[in-house]
Amino acid sequence: MALLRHRPNSIMRKLIVLAFITLDGVMQAPGGPEEDTSGGFAYGGWTVPYGDDFLGQVMAEQMGQPFDLLLGRTTYEIFASYWPYHPEQGAALNQATKYVASFDPMELTWEKSVLLQGDVAEAVKELKAGNGPDLQVHGSGNLVQTLLQHDLVDELWLKIFPITLGQGKRLFAEGTIPAAFTLVEARTSPKGVIIASYRRAGEVATGSF
Repeated sequence: MALLRHRPNSIMRKLIVLAFITLDGVMQAPGGPEEDTSGGFAYGGWTVPYGDDFLGQVMAEQMGQPFDLLLGRTTYEIFASYWPYHPEQGAALNQATKYVASFDPMELTWEKSVLLQGDVAEAVKELKAGNGPDLQVHGSGNLVQTLLQHDLVDELWLKIFPITLGQGKRLFAEGTIPAAFTLVEARTSPKGVIIASYRRAGEVATGSF
């Protein structure tokens, strides 16, 4: 897969957003009813009926080489309460360095965790300019808005589910800027989930008929 080629550490690290989204762009609480009920969100766990071996293989491919994690506070706390206690399933996540963006001090209970405070955008720019594997962002809806606003996202690895919810936190919300992307890969699961991966591709082009 072209998306998963390993790059020498001397090249700037890519920042890749992995997200489960609905047709209307909702990304809130894909994994369970209690994951994030903020705003009265009542559809937590909406991805579960669409899980299958195909999606499992896609995730295994996308997490099958070294990477570091960049997470918002809420997603970090959800992950830290689960993955350290499931070492076989979560080996890649447990081995990654976890960079956590938080405005407030917090206790980092998961091994190999680093707190980013202050100007998150500047901290992420420094991370991208340093050595190491690519940075993957999972969940972390508020953080993603900051990353989009500052044009720090290099690739979007999306899983688009065949439902609309009409409410909830959206991937492309207040942080979105005009930006062009190139489709690098597209596949469809047996249950109708579109796996679409995009690479940042300059400015938005316009024209006239």
